[in-house]
Amino acid sequence: EKKAMRTMVVETGERVDGRAADEIRPIMVKDSYLPLVHGSGLFQRGQTQVLSVLSLGMLSEGQRLDTIEPVDGKRYMHQYNFPPFCTGETGRIGAPKRREIGHGNLAERALLPVLPDETEFPYAIRVVSEVMESNGSSSMASTCASCLALMDGGVPLKRPVSGIAMGLIQEEGKTVVLSDIQGIEDFLGDMDFKVTGTERGITALQMDNKATGLTFEILKTALEQAKQGRAFILGKMLDVIPAPREEMRPTAPHIETITVPVDKIRDVIGKGGDTIRGIQDETGATINVEQDGTVVVGGVGESVDEAVSRIKEIVREPEVGEVYDGRVVTIQPFGAFVHLFGTKDGLLHISRVAEGRVERVEDVLNIGDEVKVKVIEVDDKGKVSLDRLDKPQAPEGSGKGSGEGRPRRESRDRSERPRRRPGDNGHGGRAPRRHHEG
Repeated sequence: EKKAMRTMVVETGERVDGRAADEIRPIMVKDSYLPLVHGSGLFQRGQTQVLSVLSLGMLSEGQRLDTIEPVDGKRYMHQYNFPPFCTGETGRIGAPKRREIGHGNLAERALLPVLPDETEFPYAIRVVSEVMESNGSSSMASTCASCLALMDGGVPLKRPVSGIAMGLIQEEGKTVVLSDIQGIEDFLGDMDFKVTGTERGITALQMDNKATGLTFEILKTALEQAKQGRAFILGKMLDVIPAPREEMRPTAPHIETITVPVDKIRDVIGKGGDTIRGIQDETGATINVEQDGTVVVGGVGESVDEAVSRIKEIVREPEVGEVYDGRVVTIQPFGAFVHLFGTKDGLLHISRVAEGRVERVEDVLNIGDEVKVKVIEVDDKGKVSLDRLDKPQAPEGSGKGSGEGRPRRESRDRSERPRRRPGDNGHGGRAPRRHHEG
């Protein structure tokens, strides 16, 4: 079988399925195949079919790594599943083996160079490729399907990526490079050379070589032929989805990043985390606060906008000249504290609660009263001074009671006061000495 297959290729130029050496099998592409996920793509080439599913999450949901390498986490994760039914077999589905891990790593490396930066797209990205049917190069089909899923989910890729597996037949002194090899050409051939990349360049390579030697000419031919094949496959993909979607799916989480002053982090978190937990429980959003003041808020629907609004209210600082409809929350002898917004209160001094002199703040204001106030000063410590805009007239008689109308005590001339000496008890006698017992 091996001899017949190889001889037919080098002598007639025809492969076992009737294709030419550089011919690609028929391709079928579908985007948005699954309606409720964050993104999906179905890619089929010949008898190889892969369904890739995209999931987006907070950056904190990336994979944590504990290895000898300095990298401690992965933001982009690609998983490759190769169940027995995809090759018409039965068997147990368990933990991934070396083959699955290696193929998943290859597809992951293929797409890493084109992913947006964290600042541009602050998401953890997970793609799972399910091999539904396999007859040659399911890893390259996974690369194409994963690119479709990312574009379908609105991930702003720098450029789309496609992949192809190249083969080699060296027989009777002749060499033929094959494009898009299937299973029998992999098993009975001399090379499995996988190439992924964009229209501008290569992003990943992997080679399984069984030949006695590869010349530069063979590699050059393989890379040039792979470039043509990648372009053909990419064209089929772009016919279905020409660019990443401008908007993400409604089912995908919306993530927004804001920055708060470092000295306000404790206000956002609250005592024992009460404030941030309260916002998360009431809005349904997820909030991560970094030490540099970066706050990442994620959620579905309007939860993110509501959570961001509440955080901004907490860190917001009043400015001189701003007018608020405040509520009296505390009354002191020297004035009233008025709640402005969030956790911010301001002092309305007793001299500014009404027109005229007021003896007691309670004569004009009570706790819970609504007042229109204007910010007149914010000191270095953030204390806010207010002025009331809708001042009423001071109640009649409110200014009395602090000594007004009461007769003053008649003062005596200092020269008439008796002089006291040290130790005098004030009644003309000397104060008794204290004796300290030893």
